Amino acid sequence: MATTAPQLPGWTHTYSGKVRDLYVPEPGSTVTDAHGDVVLVVASDRISAYDHVLDTPIPGKGVVLTQLSLWWFEQLADLVPNHVVTAEVGATGVPDAVAGRAMVCRRLEMFPVECVARGYLTGSGLVEYRAGGAVCGVPLPAGLEDGSRLPEPIFTPATKAAVGEHDENVTFGEVAAQIGADDAAVLRDLTLAVYGRAEDLARERGVILADTKLEFGRTTQAAGGLDAGTVVLGDEVLTPDSSRFWPADQWQPGRAQPSFDKQYVRDWLTSPASGWDRAADAPPPPLPDDVVARTQERYLDAYRRLTGRDLTLPTSL
Repeated sequence: MATTAPQLPGWTHTYSGKVRDLYVPEPGSTVTDAHGDVVLVVASDRISAYDHVLDTPIPGKGVVLTQLSLWWFEQLADLVPNHVVTAEVGATGVPDAVAGRAMVCRRLEMFPVECVARGYLTGSGLVEYRAGGAVCGVPLPAGLEDGSRLPEPIFTPATKAAVGEHDENVTFGEVAAQIGADDAAVLRDLTLAVYGRAEDLARERGVILADTKLEFGRTTQAAGGLDAGTVVLGDEVLTPDSSRFWPADQWQPGRAQPSFDKQYVRDWLTSPASGWDRAADAPPPPLPDDVVARTQERYLDAYRRLTGRDLTLPTSL
């Protein structure tokens, strides 16, 4: 797995996740002088599935993730502040080498919770529902199918897992016990508010937002008009990596839905064509060129439909 982060002048690499690389300013940096306590978040072209980071990247995927996140942060700014300081290229901004795929962001103390909102039943939520009629302790009506719209969106949090490990769904009560009842209620309410706004916007554009995963943190210092300790929306937001997007005109409960996310990769990996045994210890095989190209197009299609803008990505595989 090639996850070596690029060296960037003025920045020191500190961490790599499944998709993103994190940097801090070097001592004496003009970025610190201009913005205070910040980090550089770079979205790579890596793609993960079934708790594995695949060997095959999706060219330009990091650009889509960053540009779509920036668009969504703008749409949500009146609901919740976000961690973005600037995405502009320059001496106090993003280095040229990662232009388009990086953001200078406020440093946050992240809550150890994956904040998931579901408006439709699928994925791990469907598995849990079939086993006990509830998801994360939230009881649901009988008779729901794969792709069914829920009576109302629900908050179904999960624990954060390390790279290579699996997030575990938990109840609201478990979150409250971990971070406190007041903070748990804030995260739940913000998550559902963001989902509600985004679901409406997506639906206007012919896209169903089935579910999404958000991350929140607190600011470490007063800056940019925000007090220290303010709850802020961080990481990425409402991208095909963290959300399920379905074409509204093809929605049909009772089956797996066509999607604008990495489900195409998941489906290929579990098909006979891949030859991969998910239950074995072996890592997934490299993706064929046609799977890479079709996955890239799905990410681009999601960006175009949601933003109404075009985006040019690398064509070479």
